[in-house]
Amino acid sequence: MDHLSGLSAAQWLAEVDERDLVQVLFEFGEERFARRIARAIVEQRREQPLSTTRQLAELIVNSVPVREKHKHPATRTFQAIRIAVNRELEELKYGLEQAVNVLKPGGRLVVISFHSLEDRIAKRFIRAESGAKHDPGRLPIMESEIKKGILRKVGKAVKAGQDEVTQNPRARSAIMRVAERL
Repeated sequence: MDHLSGLSAAQWLAEVDERDLVQVLFEFGEERFARRIARAIVEQRREQPLSTTRQLAELIVNSVPVREKHKHPATRTFQAIRIAVNRELEELKYGLEQAVNVLKPGGRLVVISFHSLEDRIAKRFIRAESGAKHDPGRLPIMESEIKKGILRKVGKAVKAGQDEVTQNPRARSAIMRVAERL
């Protein structure tokens, strides 16, 4: 996420293998037309590299046969590219592990995610750190041998209410999860 280090999205698009691009678009963007879009990007860069976001957006618009209501066709692709270039999901996992390590007993971990991939990671992390951890390779085991989690889930996931979404439309996809250090 540091624009001074690593590849830019334009550089990444100029170098990425078509198969890897399809995988990124499908996994990180949950894009159903990932193959079509990847093929169009690879064909375009053979002629001339993409240099602006507008060029990429128009390329995607022309590649996607079906449009979702109230969503630009390039939204998922831009999300996927951003996540891949910034390594956002890996950074989130690392950040969650580090946060738990510095929490004092009674301290709370609050995670606000803005799309399903982030939320899935946060939910699974809290679940994994909240329950009993066992090693199924050493059966039978006694309950006293089972390592306990270091977090306790606090409440349910919280979504923005209608008033908040009206004031801040970006909050429509936000989900907040809370856990407490034991």
